[in-house]
Amino acid sequence: MNDELTRPIVLFVDDEDNILKALQRLTMDEEFDTETANSGDTGLKKLAALSDVALIVSDQRMPGMNGAEFLQQSRQLAPDAIRMLLTGYSDISAAADAINKGGASRYLNKPWQDEDLLQTLRAAVETWRLSSENKRLQAIVQAQNEELKQWNENLKNRVLQQTTAIRKKADDLNEALIQLKHNYNGIISAFSNLVEMQGLRMQQHARNVAELATAAAREYGLMPEEIETIRTAALLHDIGEIGIPERVLEKSPEYMTQDDLQLYSQHPVRGQMAIDSIVDLRPSGVLIRHHHENYNGSGFPDGLKGDQIPIGARILAYADQLDRAVANGGDTAEQALTRVELGLSIKLDPGLQRVFRKIARYAYFTMPEMDPNATVELELRPEELRNGMLLTRDVLSGTGLMLLNKGVTLDAVKIEAIQRYYQLDPPQRGVWALVHQR
Repeated sequence: MNDELTRPIVLFVDDEDNILKALQRLTMDEEFDTETANSGDTGLKKLAALSDVALIVSDQRMPGMNGAEFLQQSRQLAPDAIRMLLTGYSDISAAADAINKGGASRYLNKPWQDEDLLQTLRAAVETWRLSSENKRLQAIVQAQNEELKQWNENLKNRVLQQTTAIRKKADDLNEALIQLKHNYNGIISAFSNLVEMQGLRMQQHARNVAELATAAAREYGLMPEEIETIRTAALLHDIGEIGIPERVLEKSPEYMTQDDLQLYSQHPVRGQMAIDSIVDLRPSGVLIRHHHENYNGSGFPDGLKGDQIPIGARILAYADQLDRAVANGGDTAEQALTRVELGLSIKLDPGLQRVFRKIARYAYFTMPEMDPNATVELELRPEELRNGMLLTRDVLSGTGLMLLNKGVTLDAVKIEAIQRYYQLDPPQRGVWALVHQR
């Protein structure tokens, strides 16, 4: 595969020469080449001889082969091309055939508005260009990985060289993404599609976080424009994770290696960079950058603390932690809220506890009123243990050594001992303890 992508081609198919000439005049100054065909058969012959066809735009009503039939057959010759139907007839059945059988992504009417049509064509070509670039980079990475398997000497230097090359390719792709120049709504749609590529889990997580964060911002009393900025940031807060290996994303940051943590900690900055070229999205980009800052200053990427962290980022962090607590731990509403609140004043703003306790009842959970004096049994990681917690089960090392009996109340010495044994002889499960609701 070539290192450089060739100039993309747009194929127009219509049985009216004046339509084809008008389309050629309209697109003569665009950053793509155009080809025309006056019938479906001619269009198929052209596709057989062409490469790098980014977009196919076909009329529906043509003699012989109609547009839907042509688009269906074109998929064999140009499977990666984007397809659109352009017609002056309001034919719902033809549009359905073009979409369902021919793989068309849009149904456009004649006569068209020049600027609207140009924006549609540009967006389609840019989508094809990004997809092609992604495939090109994937092929490069795959080829490099095959080469790595054959190396028998100077492994360390070669790995460093290839790592540098791969990172540069990733930086090039990131730079290409942030150079996209679409209107505000178009950018939101495009980036949302990229997040969905991470899978259904990520898609649902973004919606949950957006719902929680929006409700919390409204309850907190923020202005409508601030609430919309937070909602947008919530939908896109994990966009910087695109390109990070799944094996890294499956882990909690506490269990990542130093290299994996360094890679993971770049994603808030990468997320901000991905949308920074769009002026209207820059306020959301700031919140994305800071949604992993900790309230006590131990977070990343800038180590902000307390009120230095924008309120929108603090709300986003709280919503993110709450949804992950439910999704990852299978906790009840009360357990999830209590688990998240272990991070108050450490990771999270304690001033937001009241807000999230209130909005969780109607924005996320169905739950009764909570007794602030009650306790909840939770399975905790060693780093989540706090003074005064009561053990509800015996604590054993990985090899079965009794560390502490159930019923013991934890203090700093006991917590330090548990954390040490979890490093030296780690058990498979966490520590079960009673945690007071706050």
